[in-house]
Amino acid sequence: MADSTFTFRVDDELKAAFAEVAARQDRTAAQLLRVLMRDATRRWHDSQEHDSWFRGEVEQALGEAADPGVERTSHRRVVSSWQQQRADLERRAAGRTA
Repeated sequence: MADSTFTFRVDDELKAAFAEVAARQDRTAAQLLRVLMRDATRRWHDSQEHDSWFRGEVEQALGEAADPGVERTSHRRVVSSWQQQRADLERRAAGRTA
C-alpha cells in the first residue's frame, strides 16, 4: 500500500488542542488522524451495508403485503393472542411467589 500526503487547513487553536489529545494517547496527530479516518470510513461502509439490507427487507415486506396469497392475521386476533400469553405468564409468575 502506497502512502500519500493529505493536506488541509485548520486553525492553530484546533491544531494545538488536537496535538495535545493525540499526545495524551501516546500518538502523533498524524497517527490519530489515520485512526479517525479509518473509523469514519468503516462507519460509512457499515451504514451503507445496513441501509442496503434494510431496503431489501422493506422491498420484501412490500412484496408480501401486495401478495394476495399471503395469509393475513387480524389485529384483534394478535391482541387476543398477546393477552392470553400475558395472562399465562402472570399465572406462572404468581405460582412461583406463592
